[in-house]
Amino acid sequence: MKKDGHIHTPYCPHGTKDPLESYIIKAISLGFQEISFTEHAPLPQRFSEPTPLKDSAMSMNQLEDYFKEVNGLKEKYKSSITVNAGLEVDFIEGYEQEIKAFLNEYGRLIDDSILSVHFLKHDNVYDCLDHSPDVFGEMIKRYGSVDAIYERYYQTVTLSILADLGKYKPKRIGHINLVEKFKKKFQSEKDFKDTLMAILQAVKQNGYELDYNGAGSSKPLCREPYPPLWAANAALEMGITLVYGSDAHQVKELGQGLPLMLSQEYLY
Repeated sequence: MKKDGHIHTPYCPHGTKDPLESYIIKAISLGFQEISFTEHAPLPQRFSEPTPLKDSAMSMNQLEDYFKEVNGLKEKYKSSITVNAGLEVDFIEGYEQEIKAFLNEYGRLIDDSILSVHFLKHDNVYDCLDHSPDVFGEMIKRYGSVDAIYERYYQTVTLSILADLGKYKPKRIGHINLVEKFKKKFQSEKDFKDTLMAILQAVKQNGYELDYNGAGSSKPLCREPYPPLWAANAALEMGITLVYGSDAHQVKELGQGLPLMLSQEYLY
């Protein structure tokens, strides 16, 4: 089955206003049989979002409308494609209880979901590590090195895998090496392959899936999927399920990265 398990919507404040229905029509034209809308879930209420425009996720007052619209289109197109109403949930260190409470309240509405790390905690300060090269550059000054950011990111991803977020915790881990988004500008000195392999082991041991994310392929400072092809291959050899995700924030991004990923025969 051809599935895109990671698609954003006009409810994303840093995305576009392309209508939800246009994503479905485009997905059908590309031959997808199943798609998951996984909008950024509302952030914990007491979390002070570090991005300048506070635009990382939809607000709580949009949540009901979001599910209502997706579910209406799910019914409309059920004879042509499977449409899942989902969320991309941020794991934020120190806010585990709030995240668990949110999932306990809304988990029954979710067909499909992803758990991702975008925010890193360092000296009690949070940063959105993938916001921009400028933000990443400022983080290097405070962390002391690129390697230190990588190490903190992978520690946080590991925490997300091991965290008790209740029975509705997402079973798919998002873009596990998002920290490499700007790697062509900010290069690490250390080889983090052993670290990624340890993360894959944790994913396997906990019975989770991986978001095989095509967005990195189109980022000019990355040009590789998340995870990279060698890690995707290692995951498959370990029996971990990879679920392709375009991470599209506009209709034209549906299917991004997929030709490269399929050409390598790494994606089931």
